[in-house]
Amino acid sequence: MAQHIIYLGADHRGFQKKNELAELLKQCHPGMVEIQDLGASEYVENDDFNEPAKAVAKAVADDEHALGVLLCGSGQGVCIQANRIKGARAVCAKDSEDAVLGRGHDWANIVCLSADQLEVATMEQIVKAFCHAHPLTDERYHRRMKKLEEA
Repeated sequence: MAQHIIYLGADHRGFQKKNELAELLKQCHPGMVEIQDLGASEYVENDDFNEPAKAVAKAVADDEHALGVLLCGSGQGVCIQANRIKGARAVCAKDSEDAVLGRGHDWANIVCLSADQLEVATMEQIVKAFCHAHPLTDERYHRRMKKLEEA
């Protein structure tokens, strides 16, 4: 049984790269990481990012050990939608440093990527960095996360 689950989701602009990224991630730590694709399951021109973003955000919010990866043209739309789900903390990342900072400083559990601006190899590096980073546990980070939950 896998010890870690990564939920993936994308709209039409991220569909192809999501599928390619899923295949690359499945090769990482066989048996230790499970990749679950929450949609879109087929290419539909002009579909909306909302449904896959909600699906990933809800799945991650319900499983404190899971992480999520979302793709759309800019990465921004899926990020906004995901952050509307209580317990989801999504950040956009253009490089590995963004991913590590978002995971460490902001306790992000979802990383959002631009399908228009990033190549799949770069996405893979970003996701790996995100997955290997850990939330920082200093008191100030706990304080900040409590304030986020108050909103």
